[in-house]
Amino acid sequence: MISPVMRSFNGPAWLLWVALTASSCGALAQFAGGGGEAGGDLTKFPKELKNLPAMHLANPTHAQMLAVARAGSRSVAVGDHGTVILSDDDGKTWRQAKDVPTRVLLTSVCFVDDKQGWAVGHWGEILHTEDGGETWKLQRTDTSVDQPLFSVYFSDASHGIAVGLWSLAVRTADGGATWETVKMPTLSGADKAGPNLYELFADKAGILYIAAELGLVFKSSDGGQTWSLIKTGNKGSFWAGLALADNSVLVAGLNGKIWRSTNAGKTWSELTSGVTASITDLTLSPDGSVIGVGLEGAVINSKDGVNFTASPRPDREPLTAALATAKGGVELFSKDGVVGAK
Repeated sequence: MISPVMRSFNGPAWLLWVALTASSCGALAQFAGGGGEAGGDLTKFPKELKNLPAMHLANPTHAQMLAVARAGSRSVAVGDHGTVILSDDDGKTWRQAKDVPTRVLLTSVCFVDDKQGWAVGHWGEILHTEDGGETWKLQRTDTSVDQPLFSVYFSDASHGIAVGLWSLAVRTADGGATWETVKMPTLSGADKAGPNLYELFADKAGILYIAAELGLVFKSSDGGQTWSLIKTGNKGSFWAGLALADNSVLVAGLNGKIWRSTNAGKTWSELTSGVTASITDLTLSPDGSVIGVGLEGAVINSKDGVNFTASPRPDREPLTAALATAKGGVELFSKDGVVGAK
């Protein structure tokens, strides 16, 4: 099942690592202390994985984190082998969630209030929490194929959508009790697997967007029931997306590219980010400014969502996620965990 990933992969090295090693029995065995070699019998992996809860780690802040979201005043980050960590002091201290019923790699997390949230990951898994991330329950999994979900978005406690590899998209109208597959548009003459869908986000008018590979953006004006495919003019993958207060839209990704639309995706223009490393996440500060992070310690800032300045970290840490705090700071995450964790 790896070849389609390799077919279309042109993004950050950390996500390639996600796509390849998280699907290996050896990766699980090594993490669990059982040794083993990567590239084992993948047909056994889903069965072994299915009933394994996340391990409680001595240093959970050192686990690779791929996504973070705000649950009221709490920060909730997700990543390696079902690891979920929580902070109630704007990232100063973290603790691991009490109960996560999976050991798959988690790739995205979303909350609609301080209690209700969802996380997604490999094997198409979708998890739900009703207590701000302390405990989670499994809502969906598909062990017939490791088709990861890369992003999840809920507009309210009932309506949500998750998207991922090979144009996988599933939608719910009952809080995740049931999920239905959504048919996504494809490029004419393209691979039947469909383009990979990397990040879901919405503007204030409720229009949904997906940052995708091949410089594509997908758009829905009906809550994710139907989608249109937009060619921005960019050639590389978009890994992150964000809608600003004025409903202008930013998408960013491979080689530090950032593109912007001010008319709901009808036309796009390229901005100058100031970096050439791939951008992996964008976050909006309370004052409306934009912060972006990426590989090679890339950090970019913009007050207006148009003009960016770069201030790369001297340690060149490969940053995977960021979350602006209420006090004007930013929480940073990488393949090595919480940035700055001791």
